[in-house]
Amino acid sequence: MAKLENYILGNWITGDGDGQALFNAVTGETIARATSKGLDFAAVINYARTVGGPALRKMSFHERGLMLRALALHLRNHLPKFYQISYQTGATKADSWVDIEGGIGNLFAYASLRRKFPDESFYLDGEYHPLSKEGTFMGHHLLVPKEGVAVHINAFNFPVWGMLEKIAVNLLAGMPAIVKPATVTSYLTEAVVKEIIASNILPKGALQLICGSAGDLLDHLHSQDVVTFTGSASTGLLLKSHKNILQENIPFTMEADSLNCIVLGDDVNPDMPEWDIFIKEVRKEMTTKCGQKCTAIRRIFVPQNKLEDIQIALGKTLMQTTIGNPLNEKVRMGSLAGLSQRIEVKEQIQKLLASSQIIYGSLDSVELIDADINKGAFISPILLLNQNPFASNEVHEVEAFGPVSTLMPYKNLEEAIVLSKMGKGSLVSTIVTANSSIAKNYVLHAGAYHGRILILNKECAKESTGHGSPLPLLVHGGPGRAGGGEEMGGIRGVKHYMQRVAIQGSPNMITAVSNNYQPGADGIKDSIHPFKKHFEELKIGEQIITEKKLITAEDVDRFADLSGDHFYAHLKETNFEGTMFERQVAHGYLIMSLAAGLFVDSYSVNPVLLNYGIDELRFTKPIYPGAEIYIRFTCKEKIRQEKKESTDIAKGIVKWLVEIFDETNELAGIATILTMVKKLNQN
Repeated sequence: MAKLENYILGNWITGDGDGQALFNAVTGETIARATSKGLDFAAVINYARTVGGPALRKMSFHERGLMLRALALHLRNHLPKFYQISYQTGATKADSWVDIEGGIGNLFAYASLRRKFPDESFYLDGEYHPLSKEGTFMGHHLLVPKEGVAVHINAFNFPVWGMLEKIAVNLLAGMPAIVKPATVTSYLTEAVVKEIIASNILPKGALQLICGSAGDLLDHLHSQDVVTFTGSASTGLLLKSHKNILQENIPFTMEADSLNCIVLGDDVNPDMPEWDIFIKEVRKEMTTKCGQKCTAIRRIFVPQNKLEDIQIALGKTLMQTTIGNPLNEKVRMGSLAGLSQRIEVKEQIQKLLASSQIIYGSLDSVELIDADINKGAFISPILLLNQNPFASNEVHEVEAFGPVSTLMPYKNLEEAIVLSKMGKGSLVSTIVTANSSIAKNYVLHAGAYHGRILILNKECAKESTGHGSPLPLLVHGGPGRAGGGEEMGGIRGVKHYMQRVAIQGSPNMITAVSNNYQPGADGIKDSIHPFKKHFEELKIGEQIITEKKLITAEDVDRFADLSGDHFYAHLKETNFEGTMFERQVAHGYLIMSLAAGLFVDSYSVNPVLLNYGIDELRFTKPIYPGAEIYIRFTCKEKIRQEKKESTDIAKGIVKWLVEIFDETNELAGIATILTMVKKLNQN
């Protein structure tokens, strides 16, 4: 029997001994064995730190993002192979789509996120802080990649998505990864990693794979490393309590299975679209991946007076679920990941039966298509009913990790909120309602106990990604039982793999360190106007100070007529007693427009292709007719862009700091404008 390979130290290596047998969840056949016995985990970690880490840290966010995009495009070319292997895990085509293409989608999402970061290997975080009267001392925050390794210990239910959603984040941050998937479905993870390595897109040491036990891996970590875990709360607690994790203060993010819930608002009746939306969402979350999702709905709360109708409706929709061999086109629910998983699910259901009763499904029989219940890990969807949720602990503490949910009544929204909290923290909760007051009440009062809340109604149902789908740009995690951590979350997730360091010094020094011009730093003067320079020729800090421009009452009047902005403060005839102004004041946008006239080199074609936008525009002092303004215009930041097509103009985005001063040299306005600037090199 073939053994899975571990990818470590730049090579594919099989572990010692026979290892653990891995089975086809549908047929029960042994398909491979997995072992990591004999691997030198200290060397594996050192390889990531000394080879993968330095290579990634040399790259900018934009280079790392383009690397992720290239990897996603490469993996898409191998989808048929991945799907064929995924069927062996018991997943249907729809289940596999979520796992495989959902995982690749995470790579695309984080590749696009590069545009939110500078074209640097580090990230200037937040606003600058002036720390002295004369402006010679300031502070800022800088994020730099941690100099360790991200260790990802993943669950069996998403062997592809679980890996890709995590490595997309740490690779964009500039940190290498060691992935340890759950052994039972690691054969699918191995297949994907083989294609990743074969592509040669990632630098050496950026990704390593362990198929089998983690051994003494955690013993060799230190404070620059990061550990993430997805799986059961009990295993997560064991890992989180590891002596070395505690002693070294190693960041540990846990995303644990939780007792997620859905609430039917008491405003929803059977004749409303929200009723059908609710039924469909429950069925989908019970049967997708055969209920093996950390986000699956385990607790269903409905108004007491609608309990019977919901019970009937759920029974009818679950009856339509065809179960069996995922390769059969008629099948809508496959099997659990293995026979041992079926045993565990049944044991958990028995615990729930102490206070609940089965109202749909059977523990012992299930009608199958093209499959044998004695060989495959099949189970019927099980819907339970608990009439006294406030008097039952099991339903709020025991999770059967399969197609199992419990229906429970509530009398009013306050009760529903209390019941949702009794799960002691979940990854996600959904409320189905057409009433915005109900939605707001639920979110504000239940939100502290859930990592994500979906408000579902007819307005968003068609395009909603659903209760069980975490999204790359939103945090995935939850408080309490759910693990207390956050994954993904866009920029928030990337920061998890970086060290925030407060930097203090003069504006000149902070500008030099960050390659981002800071207010108060010396400007670079040049006889050539910056708008006449190509992207490569511009220097951070390059600066012009313009001539002065007199603001007249006629300017204000004409701008009011041209723009249609006749706000009282811009009119001479206004009685200004009791207002914030002494007399007629110039429009802020007039001042900004005149500022552009002062700093723009207007009369010849130049490398500036267009004005891309304005950020952070603020007017800090009123400008009255008779005042004179001038501009300090400084190159603040440069962001190169890649060509989308070979025929595109090679260009980059330049951010300029625009400071507007009056005749007293006081700051009257400030903004950041963005221009698209042509590159000198068009290759």
